[in-house]
Amino acid sequence: MSFVTAVLVHVASMSEGMAWYRRAFPEAVVEISEPSGFEFLKIGQTQLEIVPADEKVASGAAGSVVYWWVDDFDQVLAHLQSVGAILYRGPMKIDGELWMCQVRDPWGNCIGIRGPLAKPKNSEVSR
Repeated sequence: MSFVTAVLVHVASMSEGMAWYRRAFPEAVVEISEPSGFEFLKIGQTQLEIVPADEKVASGAAGSVVYWWVDDFDQVLAHLQSVGAILYRGPMKIDGELWMCQVRDPWGNCIGIRGPLAKPKNSEVSR
């Protein structure tokens, strides 16, 4: 195994789910599988697939959580909360200067983020 190829997120409404996740992951590119016409979000090499919840796989927190790497932890957490994600666990400092937390989407699914806080910008040069 070399990388995560797809993450399926189960929601009650695929159209509402796709709209929310497009706001949550603005860097994602919308792609369409052919010939099925299935629409998904592409983030790097990973397909984020919004699919209907059913009797076999419901939406909500149930076990495994995918953690997305972020370059600016605070900025990404604030963005996710601005589109309606609710802080679920953390944030907590881990491994050196890295932070992690989980938020929940409107259907109760967990999204993990992990990365450093933004580095302060040195706008002035010492003389």
